[in-house]
Amino acid sequence: MAALACATAAVGTLISTASPASAEAPKEACTGLYNARFVFWAMSCSKPGEPMIGGFATWRNVPITFDKVDTGSDTVQASNYLRVTPNTERSVAAENIEIGLYAEKTGKTTHTYGPRWTELTTSGGRTKAITAGVNPTKADKRNHTYMTVRQDQGNQWDVLYDFNKVGSTAHQLKVPRGNPNRIDVGLEVMGPKYVDVPTIGNRMQFMDENRTWKRVESRNTAKSVTLPACSASHKPPNCFTTKLTDATSFTQWNVSKPRRQAVAPVSPTPPATAAQPALKSAAPETEVFNGVDQKALRACMEQDPDVCLETVPGLADCVVGARLCNAAALPVSPQPIPSPQGGDNGEEVTAADVRERAATAFAVSPGEVTVTATPASRAALSPDTEAKDEVWTVSSTQATPGLQRSERLFDGFTARYDAATGALLDACWGQMCEQ
Repeated sequence: MAALACATAAVGTLISTASPASAEAPKEACTGLYNARFVFWAMSCSKPGEPMIGGFATWRNVPITFDKVDTGSDTVQASNYLRVTPNTERSVAAENIEIGLYAEKTGKTTHTYGPRWTELTTSGGRTKAITAGVNPTKADKRNHTYMTVRQDQGNQWDVLYDFNKVGSTAHQLKVPRGNPNRIDVGLEVMGPKYVDVPTIGNRMQFMDENRTWKRVESRNTAKSVTLPACSASHKPPNCFTTKLTDATSFTQWNVSKPRRQAVAPVSPTPPATAAQPALKSAAPETEVFNGVDQKALRACMEQDPDVCLETVPGLADCVVGARLCNAAALPVSPQPIPSPQGGDNGEEVTAADVRERAATAFAVSPGEVTVTATPASRAALSPDTEAKDEVWTVSSTQATPGLQRSERLFDGFTARYDAATGALLDACWGQMCEQ
């Protein structure tokens, strides 16, 4: 990591213009990575053109809705995520970090909804639900931020949600010289005919080695959109709407997957919504927390989180220092247990349901999947996993692609689902389960 020229340097300052570094749009990587049977993407892929030690994105918790019909064993889900690949020297599908919002249909009238982060490697992967933040599992149109920043020592990265650290990687590669890296953001859908995703306005930045936040040049951004563009000849539900603004620098990637023909126009910057009641924070109410002006941060989060790193006093320093910067979004204890989304009283989550979902998600035969009810204290795949009264622990030794959308296979997986809601709590596959 390059040292700052002086103590008064603009640490974390947002550069309004695009990076002048040399790069080109990663077209082949984008179309190759985000292209598969039964999975559809409206994804943007960008090359910063210089070494990258941080990635940031923000969008609102929009209401993703599913048809209230029985879809059998079909996987129906929608996810919007940021993916940072620090080193693509050996492969465009090298080790990377993914953090985003995920919704999955779990029954005729229910679905899960919430954020999680994932470390993907060439030997396996692991994923973990995020339970910190203000209403992370509520589709209340609240702004949320997704970030990953390289640690000061070594090659590993910390993951931050709403400007608070929620995890760390263990197997990322060294940041190389030059520009062999990539930062992606966008929408992924399975079962498009059953799901409606309103417009999501993805804003994205990267951090260079001087700890300066920048926007990628638009000319260095490629796209992979694997459903037709919605039009008179390609009507919903099997189509996407997409738009990248602006022509010079990556300002916003608008994506939607409408369910029906009538879709209201959406402005590039969604209007601010009324402030939502906040969860009780684990930290006392304060105007300054870890050097960050909390009043300014709250106002910025409600209006335009894309500029918070530039405008909120102390925030740019905090995200590369203490990395716990948002007092209102710290974990609460005990964690509230979310109810299934969409149903009146929810539907019972059975072992058979979880077996079928896991088998489909990990692409293995249901007959090769073991499901046991396990106390959370004994089932946790990582020490920082939140405690639940009881979970379904699902495992298999069969070859699986894990949750990676590729042809690479790994030996077995283990996953934990909340017994009350059916929500995925955490999972690992391949050699990542041995660590």
